Amino acid sequence: MSQIEIQALAGPDVARHLDAVAALRIAVFRDWPYLYEGDLDYEATYLAAYAASPESVFVLAFDGARVVGASTGIPLAHETAAFIEPFVARGIPAADVFYFGESVLLPEFRGRGLGHRFFDERERHARRLGRFRMTAFCAVERDAGDPRCPPGHRGNDAFWSKRGYRRQDDMFCHLDWPEVGAGEASSHALRFWLRPLESA
Repeated sequence: MSQIEIQALAGPDVARHLDAVAALRIAVFRDWPYLYEGDLDYEATYLAAYAASPESVFVLAFDGARVVGASTGIPLAHETAAFIEPFVARGIPAADVFYFGESVLLPEFRGRGLGHRFFDERERHARRLGRFRMTAFCAVERDAGDPRCPPGHRGNDAFWSKRGYRRQDDMFCHLDWPEVGAGEASSHALRFWLRPLESA
């Protein structure tokens, strides 16, 4: 079993790895539950926004020189309106929230505790910035009976709950993306999970 190296990089320092992170997102999000038909132009725009923020973080997992996992975070105030508006509607100032983007990891590297490392490093980064009251992320919702769900699939709800995140019954954002084999983009609901950010 190879030794995986974890590096936490500030946004501008990640430029040389953006193509690898884009390819990784496309590969991992193609599977259930996102079923995302990846688009390199969209990926370039999305990741460039994270890289442009001096307070963002990219937590990368390397197998040698190869990026096999990636996890991102950014001040919510630097995100787009689709992510900010549910917090405003709840009465939570965007300035109080550090938002976690994706955590993507190739299947053959799962089960090694890297998911916890991704959360640990992003939470540590948010604490170091010193002004956030909570961390948050959102995840796509799918119907329980969707026939496309692979047999034996286990979601991440239990993992997130053990990390102290609480599922929000009334906080969603809606994003459009093309599903595998579907052609045109369609709207998807993503539910938010929140956790108070304790001091170091």
